[in-house]
Amino acid sequence: MIDFINIFLHLDQYLGSVLKEYGIWVYLILFLIIFLETGLVVAPFLPGDSLIFLAGAFSAIGSLNIALLFILLTVAAISGDTLNYYIGRHFGRKALQGKIPYVKKDHVDKAYDFYKRHGGKTIVIARFLPLIRTFAPFVAGIARMKYRNFAFYNVSGGVLWVLSFLSLGYYLGNIPFIKDNIEIVIVAIILASILPAAAGFLKARKRT
Repeated sequence: MIDFINIFLHLDQYLGSVLKEYGIWVYLILFLIIFLETGLVVAPFLPGDSLIFLAGAFSAIGSLNIALLFILLTVAAISGDTLNYYIGRHFGRKALQGKIPYVKKDHVDKAYDFYKRHGGKTIVIARFLPLIRTFAPFVAGIARMKYRNFAFYNVSGGVLWVLSFLSLGYYLGNIPFIKDNIEIVIVAIILASILPAAAGFLKARKRT
């Protein structure tokens, strides 16, 4: 059980082995991870960008179907954000007061500040920013953003996010140098995703 949880949390590192072990069930596992990572404020630690990139790389060698991946992961990303929006709408005020277990108030505050600066575009921009990606739809729900507007940004951001990293994985993931150094590439993807958020945090610290 512990091994399964470890694989589930770090599927971006074990995807090749999981493909051999579970076959077609990998599609369901990938769907669940992306859905949970975007849909629950208690699960920002799950892999997102790197997992989609790897899925694209495996589809390039025929291990996965890229069209099916695009549909499933896009649906997972959009439905995850939708769930998160409604959770924020109904329970978000407690999070702002630090009353929801396992949800760090400072993470919610940062996402809320980001939302106030960028408005609805936050839902699209946040797709490419770990942590903020998970909290952005939650904060949109807290702010009572009109669902019609939220849905537009949610669908646009979900399609763009999945298509971007799936395509990167498909076209770059099997270049010999990248394939031989895939762990370094994954770390680079994670760092590149985190840097904009870190830069914004440092700027905010300087202003205070």
